[in-house]
Amino acid sequence: MKYMLMLMGAQKHYDAMSGTASPGTPAWTEDQLQAMFQHMEAINDDLSAAGELVDARGLSEPSQARLVTAGADGRPVVSDGPYGETKEVLAGYWIVDVETPERVYEIAARAYSSPAPECSDPEPPVIVRPIPDGPPDRA
Repeated sequence: MKYMLMLMGAQKHYDAMSGTASPGTPAWTEDQLQAMFQHMEAINDDLSAAGELVDARGLSEPSQARLVTAGADGRPVVSDGPYGETKEVLAGYWIVDVETPERVYEIAARAYSSPAPECSDPEPPVIVRPIPDGPPDRA
């Protein structure tokens, strides 16, 4: 079964990784960044070696995101971010193909346990969503 594991984050997390602290989110040191990158790379390597990795990506910071709607004429209407009403956004993801839900939960817990500076607020949970095979049911 395929699953998507979604890592959530906020602009303040990206700012902290770039050296700008905020309440509950201390600035990261270069060593802390490298530890986090090594942790994520080890997950990717292990999933790849096990034949479970379908895709994985980190996403750009929320300030780079855009909201797109359509005007009455059907043309795109693009709004800049970040978005005050949204505290957390998708920061990165894995798509895995595993045998059991328990396995995907193990992977999610490992991703959640990524190194972070001491005194950081708790990270948002990793969201796990099944990816159904085939087209959606139309009951």
